[in-house]
Amino acid sequence: MSEPITGEQFALSAGPYQAVITESGASLRELTYEGRPVVLSHGADEPAPAAFGHLLIPWPNRIDRGRYEYGGSAHQLDVSEPARDCAIHGLVRWASWKAAGHEPDRVRLTHRLLATAGYPFRLDLEVEYALDAAGGLRVRHSVRNAGTKTAPYGHGAHPYLTVGEPIDGCTVTLGADRYIPVDERMVPSGPSLDVTGTRYDLREGPVFGDRRIDNAFADLNRDGAGRVWVVLSGGGRTVRLWADEAHPWMEIYTAENAPAPRSGLGVEPMTCPPNAFASGEGVIDLEPGAEFHGTWGILAS
Repeated sequence: MSEPITGEQFALSAGPYQAVITESGASLRELTYEGRPVVLSHGADEPAPAAFGHLLIPWPNRIDRGRYEYGGSAHQLDVSEPARDCAIHGLVRWASWKAAGHEPDRVRLTHRLLATAGYPFRLDLEVEYALDAAGGLRVRHSVRNAGTKTAPYGHGAHPYLTVGEPIDGCTVTLGADRYIPVDERMVPSGPSLDVTGTRYDLREGPVFGDRRIDNAFADLNRDGAGRVWVVLSGGGRTVRLWADEAHPWMEIYTAENAPAPRSGLGVEPMTCPPNAFASGEGVIDLEPGAEFHGTWGILAS
């Protein structure tokens, strides 16, 4: 019997939580709580639509025209979003990741990212997905520069949270004081702006309504453990995504291009903002042999 096109499927379970991670992209294909979806999912034998559950490495979001300068050299990435003339969401979304350990409640996957013409660096990548009956899903990103040159690095993740009904009638809470405006190509069009008095102000958990958002948020408010939280509530259900201090930016996307538009909310913890390789903002200068780690997770009730 042949495997599905997304490769090996790694099933996890702990208490009321179940998850499935795919060999393709080390993506979060399913996450459920008490049998009900917590993230938008897709079939094992279809490519992830609209970046469902993807890991965004070595940059999240877009790079304008795929062009950037680093270390005194100019680089040109493949334009992977032709409609907007951008390189989008990194280089490992469709790559095959290998299992380095798989237990009933966790899986650790690795990938060696070798040099390309547009990214002439070498990274050893690892991600661990772990479920806990009380604590939900925990995802830990790790990277080591296995090359001989300092490499620009950033990462993100692209789950779509869901409570089983359209987001328009849900409340959404994000403690963020500023957002990044974008132009018609979804490239940052200026410095971050105050959310006060705008549709981007989600600090008090408003009913989401018809807001259309595909923007990164900054100046994130954190709890005593250093975590920022995004909370989606509706229909008697609540889903919460948290991210540690390795992730100073959070993208919110209202899923207009999902198979069922606005059926979930894209919530993307990021180490750097959109177009970071071109602007330099938030880029991690990963020296040879250096490592970087970041963690985020999802809870449901």
